Amino acid sequence: MNIKYIILSILLVNVSVYSQKEQIKEAQNAFEKGNSQDAIGILTKTEYLILNAPDEDKSDFYFLKGNVLKDLATKNIDAANNFTLASQSYQDVILYENESGKFKSSIKANIALKQMKSSLVNGAMDDFRAGKYKESAEKSYKVYLFDKKDTLNLFNAAAASLNAKDFDSAIKYYEHLKKINFSGKGVLYFATNKKSKEEDLFISPKARQAAIETGLYEKPRTESVPSKKMEVNKNLAYSYLEKNDLPKAEATYNSILEMDPNCLDAYINLAYAKLQSKKALVEQIDALGNSKKEMQEYDKLTARKDDITRSAIPYLKKALTIEPKNGEATKTLLGIYRSLDMTAEYNSLKAGM
Repeated sequence: MNIKYIILSILLVNVSVYSQKEQIKEAQNAFEKGNSQDAIGILTKTEYLILNAPDEDKSDFYFLKGNVLKDLATKNIDAANNFTLASQSYQDVILYENESGKFKSSIKANIALKQMKSSLVNGAMDDFRAGKYKESAEKSYKVYLFDKKDTLNLFNAAAASLNAKDFDSAIKYYEHLKKINFSGKGVLYFATNKKSKEEDLFISPKARQAAIETGLYEKPRTESVPSKKMEVNKNLAYSYLEKNDLPKAEATYNSILEMDPNCLDAYINLAYAKLQSKKALVEQIDALGNSKKEMQEYDKLTARKDDITRSAIPYLKKALTIEPKNGEATKTLLGIYRSLDMTAEYNSLKAGM
C-alpha cells in the first residue's frame, strides 16, 4: 500500500476515535446535568463509531448508555422499552469486559440490572393499582422476557391484560403459563417505603434487607402465596368466552372440573357456552322463508337447536346441587324449561324457590 494512504488511514482512525470520545464526553455531561433525552440522542448517533473501538471503550460506551436508558425508564419515559434497551446495554458491558479481561463496570452493571428489575416490577404494580392495565402488562411482560425464571411477572402480565380487556394477549400469556406448568406457589417479600407509606415488593429477602439497611424501608412482611393454577385456567376460559372461542372455552372449563369437580363457575359457564353455541342456528332459522323445503329445514334446525339447549341442563342442575339458591343458575334453567315446554320441571323448580 502507498505510504500516504497508510498515513491517511491512520489519521482517519485517530479522528474517528477522537470524535467518538468527544461525543461520549458530551453525552456524559448531558446525563450528569439530568438531560437524559439529549444524552441518548447523542449516544444513538455515535453508536456506529464504537463498532471498531477497543473492548474497554465499548464497555465505557455501553455502561453510559445503560445508565441513561435506566434513568429514562425510572422516570417512566417509555419505561418498558427503555428497560429492555438498558438491560441489553448492561449485558454488552459484561460481554466486552469478559472479552477484554478488564472488569471495570461489570459489578455496577449487574447491580443496575437488579435495581431496574425491581423498579419496573414496582412500576407495573403502581400502574395496575392506578388502573393503567395496558402499561402494567407491558412492563410485567418485559421483565419476564428479561428473566424468564421469574414466571410471576408473566402471570402479572396476563392478569393486567385481562383487566385491560386485551384478551388476545391474556390468552397468549395464560396458555404459556399452562405450558410451563406454572403454579405461582411461593413467598412474597414486602417492606414499607417510609416516604410513600406504601408497600413495595422485593425480589428476595436479601434485596429487602439491603433496602431496609439504607433507612428507606421498614416493617418487613412475608406472605405465602397459594397455587394459582386454578386462577390461570379460569381466566383463560373466560378470555376464550370473551373471544367467542366456545370450543376452547369448553375444553378449558372441563379441565377446571378435573381439578375441582365442585367448581360452581365452571358448570354455569359451560351451560352458558352451550347456549351461546346455538346462536348461529337461530340466525339460520330466522332467515328461512315459508316454502316446503325451508319448512323442512326449519324443523331440522329447530331440533338441533333444542338438543343444544337441552345439553346445558345437566350443568345447571349440577350447579344447583352445589349451591341450591344460586340465582343465575336458577333463572337460566327456568328459561330453558320454558323454551322446551318442560312444564313439570319448570313448576317443580319454581316451587322450590
